[in-house]
Amino acid sequence: MFLNLPTMLTWARIVSIPVIVGMFYLPWPMAQVNLAASCLFIAMAITDWADGWLARRLNQTSAFGAFLDPVADKILVCASLLILLQLHRVSALVALVIIGREIAISALREWMAQIGASRSVAVHMLGKLKTAAQMGAIVLLLYDGELFGLIHTRTAGTVLIYIAAALTVWSMVYYLQKALPAIRAKVS
Repeated sequence: MFLNLPTMLTWARIVSIPVIVGMFYLPWPMAQVNLAASCLFIAMAITDWADGWLARRLNQTSAFGAFLDPVADKILVCASLLILLQLHRVSALVALVIIGREIAISALREWMAQIGASRSVAVHMLGKLKTAAQMGAIVLLLYDGELFGLIHTRTAGTVLIYIAAALTVWSMVYYLQKALPAIRAKVS
């Protein structure tokens, strides 16, 4: 279904992308921009969980929603990483690894679906851990300040984004290994 509650939550994530990016061009104090952007990103990360849960709970799953959800997630993450890169809060190498993996695995999943082997690259717990680390790191790096007077979020976010990058590579290798038998069978 094109418009149901889960799909509207996914659309909200897509609409939030230019809002988050645009915040960094407003003439507000940087601390306010950081807070607003990180809060909006948190809200959108929650919708990522909520839309899938609601789709299953309300029996409103659809092929369109299954397509749109990961697209929204990837664009949100990539746009946020590009802003963080511009603000010098994340290294170009880390951004390239994460964005490159997203493109590569999306292409792999598309190809596997075309050859009837999409189950070989189904979402795995390793990918979920990567997503959780990545989302947490982005929130901390967007906030870029002291949290509770104890945690410097840029430092914590930097550590977490490197963990996310390592999980990114690890999960990509995992998915490639799972797809290899189907690839070999199709190519030979």
